[in-house]
Amino acid sequence: MLVAASTECFPSLSLSQAVDTLVDLEYTSLEIDIHEGGNHLRPSAVAANLEGAIKACRNTHRASVVSYSLQIDAEGEEYYRQFVACCRLAKTTKVVTLTVPSAELGTPFNQEVEHLQRIVNLAEADGVRVAMKSQIGRLSEDPDTVIVLCDNVKGLGVTLDPSHYLCHPNGPKNYDRLLKYTYHVHLRDSTKTKLQVRIGQGEIEYGRLVNMLSKVNYDRTLSVHMAEMPEVDHFAELRKMRLLMESLL
Repeated sequence: MLVAASTECFPSLSLSQAVDTLVDLEYTSLEIDIHEGGNHLRPSAVAANLEGAIKACRNTHRASVVSYSLQIDAEGEEYYRQFVACCRLAKTTKVVTLTVPSAELGTPFNQEVEHLQRIVNLAEADGVRVAMKSQIGRLSEDPDTVIVLCDNVKGLGVTLDPSHYLCHPNGPKNYDRLLKYTYHVHLRDSTKTKLQVRIGQGEIEYGRLVNMLSKVNYDRTLSVHMAEMPEVDHFAELRKMRLLMESLL
């Protein structure tokens, strides 16, 4: 397993500044967010200038890009056009996993299955895999629903974020059965009432998680995915998390 960090840890910085900062914090593997509403890469920009996006994602000062997180706001066929461009970016930069959000709660199940099957098929054409992000407020907030979706969409996996199952509005959810579907992992520390707290003050069992992932032969990335908190040294927290995860591996 590798320890990585997401550029989403520094949403106010430019992409190059976020990369530089994570490299300064001694992260050697990176996850880059490609969000339409973000300050780094945007899916529409990738579709408009693929070569420029490839150049930006290769300018990482020897750190390896291991994953992309996508959030495409376009609808209809424009969504799929932008998604294909991001798959081409992933293929060219040798990234295997794309993380996408699942549909919002209330979306018809069959509609989501059709959508996910289409993007999985598009991604597979470029040798890329799609992982659905664990997220409160979306279909993926329920582990049982995630399993049914993965079983119905051949090739679909999950980006496991334990925090969204611990800090769940209906109480903690057991996510053990999701481990065999896991393509990628997002990490921070959390409690049952707060999605993010300082490292060591939460209830995420990192050692247990690493051990269980090892049992299903997970050999990919553990990506630190932490937001800034008021009156907390964000740099120190990111260093602490890296050292903690490296010690477990």
